[in-house]
Amino acid sequence: MENLIFSLNATIPIFLLMVFGYILQQIHFLDASFVKTLNSFNFKVTLPFLLFRDIASSDFSEVWDTRYVLFCFFATLFCIAFTWIITACLSHRKDLVGEFVQASYRSSAAVLGIAFIQNIYGDAKMAPLMIIGTVPLYNVAAVIILSLTAEGNGGLSPAALKKSLKGILTNPIILGIAAGMIFSLLPISMPVIAEKTVNNIAVLATPLALIGLGAGFEGKKALTEIKPTLICSAMKLLLWPIIFLPIAAYMGFTSEKLVGILVMLGSPTTVSCYIMSKNMGHEGVLTSSVVVTTTFFSSVTLTLFLYLIKSLGLI
Repeated sequence: MENLIFSLNATIPIFLLMVFGYILQQIHFLDASFVKTLNSFNFKVTLPFLLFRDIASSDFSEVWDTRYVLFCFFATLFCIAFTWIITACLSHRKDLVGEFVQASYRSSAAVLGIAFIQNIYGDAKMAPLMIIGTVPLYNVAAVIILSLTAEGNGGLSPAALKKSLKGILTNPIILGIAAGMIFSLLPISMPVIAEKTVNNIAVLATPLALIGLGAGFEGKKALTEIKPTLICSAMKLLLWPIIFLPIAAYMGFTSEKLVGILVMLGSPTTVSCYIMSKNMGHEGVLTSSVVVTTTFFSSVTLTLFLYLIKSLGLI
């Protein structure tokens, strides 16, 4: 019972904030324009500040774990390659292959990863390592897959790939991580005024990001493409954690690192999947359905996985 309460305390407050955002949107307190601005503000300002603060306040040379970053990278790469091969061979709906593959692997790693680790441990020092191992791969793979599978598309566009690589290098979250790494290695401490200012901005990240995620929730779209939606959602929330959590535990990853891997593998499909699929010539219906479905059911699956690894003494 104690482990169950621990798991519920770690997950339910996060999803209640998302529900709160959804309610605010339903009563028209928040409109689509405000939610778009809020999500942009979180992505470009509060989340980078949070990551910078958590890294800059620690000795990153001690936090860095090459094995962990490589595990996150290759686990994600396996999920992408496996899904693409299986889907391309078995699916009769070639127009859905690209959307299915992207939605099956691309997690809300930044928003929910940071929220979960911070909610359990009070900071998010391990989240940047997971993000470094996954987010660049997320973006490059999405461009390649969506370009090659778009109907009427001539294949992978060099311009699209160049744009994706530029987007990675200028990604505010990646820049926040890089700035934090550099500062943590410098033989100086942050002035009190600057430290308090950074902290005041950083503390906004998690609640605002979760409220924005909930406010952008569109439940009606989950009613379309039910069969591929359920299969893709099951892979996202259940299959990947079942495969890789035991491997991660066997390799000695515990505590914050294991929670980061859990979120990387089993958190909901990120909303940016829908934006990218639409911008690259896909309908986006399947993607939006998976986003909605995984967001709804992850409150249950993440709690169960967290309860399991807590019961096994891994966190």
